[in-house]
Amino acid sequence: MTQDQIDVRQHGVAVDQKKQKIKCNYCHKVVSGFTRLKYHLGGVRGDVTPCLEAPTLVKEAMKAELHEKKNGNLIKEVEQLYHPNLPLKRNWCPREGDGEPNKTDLTQCSENGSKKHNRVNSKVAGSSVVDSSSREISRSIGRFFYEEGIDFDAIRSPSFRKMVKATLSPGKTIIFPSCHELKGRILQDAVEEMQQYATKIRNSWASTGCSILLDGWVDSKGRNLINILVYCPRGTIYLRSSDISSINNNVDAMQVFFEEVIEEVGVENVVQIVAYSTAAACMMEAGKKLMEKLKTVFWTVDASHCMELMLQKFTAIDTIQQVLEKAKSLTQFIYSNATLLKLLRDACPDELVSPSKIRSIVPFMTLENIVSQKEHLIRMFQSSDSNLASTSEGKRMSEMVKDESFWTEALMAVKATIPLVEIIKLLNSTNKPLVGFIYDTIDQAKETIKKEFKEKKSHYARFWKAIDDVWDEYLHSHLHASGYFLNPSLFYSSDFYTDVEVSCGLCYCVVRMTEDRHIQDKITLQIDEYRMGRGTFHFGSFKEKLSNISPAIWWSQYGGHCPELQRLAVRILSQTCNGASHYRLKRSLVEKLFTQGRNLIEQQRMRDLVFVHCNLQLQAFDPEGRNDITDDVIDPMDEWIVGKGPNLMSENTELTWKNLDLGSRKGNGNFCVEEPIIHVKEEEADNCI
Repeated sequence: MTQDQIDVRQHGVAVDQKKQKIKCNYCHKVVSGFTRLKYHLGGVRGDVTPCLEAPTLVKEAMKAELHEKKNGNLIKEVEQLYHPNLPLKRNWCPREGDGEPNKTDLTQCSENGSKKHNRVNSKVAGSSVVDSSSREISRSIGRFFYEEGIDFDAIRSPSFRKMVKATLSPGKTIIFPSCHELKGRILQDAVEEMQQYATKIRNSWASTGCSILLDGWVDSKGRNLINILVYCPRGTIYLRSSDISSINNNVDAMQVFFEEVIEEVGVENVVQIVAYSTAAACMMEAGKKLMEKLKTVFWTVDASHCMELMLQKFTAIDTIQQVLEKAKSLTQFIYSNATLLKLLRDACPDELVSPSKIRSIVPFMTLENIVSQKEHLIRMFQSSDSNLASTSEGKRMSEMVKDESFWTEALMAVKATIPLVEIIKLLNSTNKPLVGFIYDTIDQAKETIKKEFKEKKSHYARFWKAIDDVWDEYLHSHLHASGYFLNPSLFYSSDFYTDVEVSCGLCYCVVRMTEDRHIQDKITLQIDEYRMGRGTFHFGSFKEKLSNISPAIWWSQYGGHCPELQRLAVRILSQTCNGASHYRLKRSLVEKLFTQGRNLIEQQRMRDLVFVHCNLQLQAFDPEGRNDITDDVIDPMDEWIVGKGPNLMSENTELTWKNLDLGSRKGNGNFCVEEPIIHVKEEEADNCI
């Protein structure tokens, strides 16, 4: 059977006389009409759940037919689905606040009295003409509303309209879309555009493989919700959201849920599932059982989350916990005292409290700032002794800053924690595949800590143990060991080291990811070619060939004479170590998706809106540019700023927003293993215990 011979009516059967309900021949799902059956069979999301049982030929034929229908027939079908009995009706509205007519609902009447929307080349406001860009402006406005999750009623806001008009060239005008259009035509345009974008990304999964990223949380109503994202080097897309409250403590049901997600993505495409937390015991157990059943799929945990667990273990050490509490009381006191804050800013322009979107690293970055500004802080408190003595808290802070033991403990904490903080910052400042680097990066962090403590095992051993505990129990994956071995920039370096863990990890991945024994034997021989740097591997091993190129691209360029190993390497090195929380998706709209009470049409519209909302955020995500995680404004309610009340201020101090201006602070640059974190005198370093 060819695609041209496929008729959708041969793949479904009517379950009522009017043929309004159609049952799929493959999965037996009942849908509304043959048009929705096409979407169902074609696997086009946003309109109906895809069929997982349809033959590939049928699926591709239906998908191709749907893509041929551009803006015309497809939009009409969807709008008719949403409003089967509701004619398009637009009326004149009262004048806006600026005295101009409301150009949102300009209409003209036909001879039979019906109204048509005059969208392009309409004469408005005298001689002004709405040009052909009006539709694109409406689409852009819609994308803004969808991405930010803004109530559509805001389109009527006079301030919003004035803002948009202020951007237009003189003589230009605009027909603002109505709420009805934002919910209907414009939303469906956005859905179709996003489906096409997602399809392009999906098409790359077969070559690079992909990672399923989980993002779960408990909302204000106590529901356990989860977002499912899919990552590959070409981009990350939102797949769907689910309420897993009913299966939250059922390991078998949780496993089935993940199997359904994998089937939807394609088990042949999935390399790993990245969990968002280790706290959900049921989910972690389901992940282990999943790996036992699906040999080609790995279960891993978000690397940033694991770094945070390591930092938590550090802060459980009494000395670090105590110095953090002292440092917090110090910043609270300074930010609540206008005189001290002014003195500090006069001496040092950098903020004491470090702003960051990553809440877990704020305490350690702030402690690093405090240590770096030690001399300024001591002089500042010395010059303000007479004023500070008027309060018991002021006197206590002054004594603490002058106490050398505080600085010794603070320096020790900085030496131990900043290497991990730098890894978290690195993970959150890039969207590049990092499976090939995480193994070596953790080793570098440990070596940095060792150097900072002058290689005295009695000083660094407890920190190494905390790192190893989390690494061994949660973070380490055979994928990471294989990525380390297959990363040419590391493998062909002078300090590359292969231990049993790396060798076993590589063998484990070869066996799991290639079930054919014949292919496994080929890969084993090709690994020797790679190890010895023979053939094209030799040309690719030169230093200039290894710099500024991703490991996966390197393999695509230099691994062609070992195709089986090349495919394995590209799939492993194309994966991420980050979980879905990396993208910081807004959750409020997803929570509304699971609010009961909507009819089927409105619920479908909400699913479409969430699909566009999340994918637009993922499209706009730019960790390397505008969204710099450290270039942020300090939250004035941050716990490291908010003090204990008026008693922290001297009685004659006037606190104003001007002298409490909370600026921003740039990051400290890239992490460099070779450089010490804080330069101190030799005798001070020896006192760090």
